[in-house]
Amino acid sequence: MTTFHSTRSTTDSLTSKQAIRKGIADDGGLFVTDSLGETHVDIASLAGKSYQQIAFDVLSVLLPDFTETELKACISEAYGAQWSDEKITPVKPLGDDYVMELFNGPTSAFKDVALQILPRFMARTTPTDGDDNEKIMIVTATSGDTGKAALAGFADAEGTGITVFYPEGKVSQVQELQMSTQAGSNVNVCAVKGNFDDAQSAVKRIFGDRELANRLASDSHVVLSSANSINVGRLVPQVVYYFSAYAQLLEQQVINVGDEVEFVVPTGNFGDILAGYYAKLLGLPVKHLVVASDKNNVLFDFLTSGTYNRQRPFYQTISPSMDILISSNLERMLYYMSGKDTRLIAMLMNDLNQWGAYEVPEPMLAKIRSLFGTGWADEDQVREMIADCWNKNHYVIDPHTACGYYVMQQMPRDPLTPRVLLSTASPYKFPRVVNESLGLDASGTDFECMDVLAEATGTTAPAALRGLETANVRFDHVVDIDSMEDFVEQAAKTL
Repeated sequence: MTTFHSTRSTTDSLTSKQAIRKGIADDGGLFVTDSLGETHVDIASLAGKSYQQIAFDVLSVLLPDFTETELKACISEAYGAQWSDEKITPVKPLGDDYVMELFNGPTSAFKDVALQILPRFMARTTPTDGDDNEKIMIVTATSGDTGKAALAGFADAEGTGITVFYPEGKVSQVQELQMSTQAGSNVNVCAVKGNFDDAQSAVKRIFGDRELANRLASDSHVVLSSANSINVGRLVPQVVYYFSAYAQLLEQQVINVGDEVEFVVPTGNFGDILAGYYAKLLGLPVKHLVVASDKNNVLFDFLTSGTYNRQRPFYQTISPSMDILISSNLERMLYYMSGKDTRLIAMLMNDLNQWGAYEVPEPMLAKIRSLFGTGWADEDQVREMIADCWNKNHYVIDPHTACGYYVMQQMPRDPLTPRVLLSTASPYKFPRVVNESLGLDASGTDFECMDVLAEATGTTAPAALRGLETANVRFDHVVDIDSMEDFVEQAAKTL
């Protein structure tokens, strides 16, 4: 039986359903399974399969205690009419390279791939202590996109509530409106005074607070769980689109079965690219995974030096969803790259907590660098790349994707290895920055900017984004970091 335990100890032995329901381990570690990679997905059978069929092949390996009926139901509910492209994550030519669009879901960001299915997974888990009245409160910090995607997935989902925190003034106007106008009787949204790392660290502390957990259980029959990519149920659905990309390249006769592919991934929290590493462990022929960062280039420094140091200036950039200094999911990659050494991981994470930095052993760094490449783009380069991509390819990209596009242009090209850039969000989520980059009028509201962008490029703003202009704002709470726990407790009482 496949079991899950913490990256920092092997004391837990949970099924995938239990790990998804719990979200994060009691010792603050992330759930991993030691059987990852023992079973491979058959890549020879990928070509011609639908996204839903590939999702079943991949998820049945990663989540073996879900029945075939349960998985198929989750998949068909999650990847249906709410997507604007039947391929879900279509791969398109981009000059000599390829781009995989991950933003065709209901909230126009890659997080939809996982957050449309996570509530369906949750609904098929059972209370730990047999308490039939138990409800799950999802608590999540967002740097911009996770919040809305989680809200859209969990709104009015039976037996659950959701509370989302975002850094005040550090998300785009469109991102903020997506959250503050969210419908649903079980949703709560709150801005916090601080940056994303402050909010995420506070959420992790809330999960680790045993007294709070006991109060919530006894007073409200509520247990806490996460929709951030620290939850294994958020991570594994993202593995699917790497296999989908491979299937589409096979169908387009760009590659033959067994040929290697490189993926360039804009990432802050390391979840999106970690899914590519999981895909490789499941047998996908991945040559390199390239981390693309913005000016908050903590991952670049780590991958080039072996030292992870969060004691550095925090920059608020035009790619806000990547403005992160503590990349939580890196911990899972370090676990596997260390040969599953929980003591080493516990020590590294303790160093990060106490001193704000850690250093990995040299042989481990060499192993990591043989697979992971890295690069980063500053603000000016991001703007230049949005313009360059439009001028050369007549394709509009958002500022996060532009970080990846810049890094891809810097890489030496191997004509035998196709490169796929993961496009993480619709440009219409960041219309002002995109318009400025393309030399278009950016003086009006974000919605006027959307209309200018649509007219100039012949593209269409997603209806859900354009409609935010007239949506009713429901949430305008702002709290200090120290008051987040109280906010969660109040939200739990209303469940």
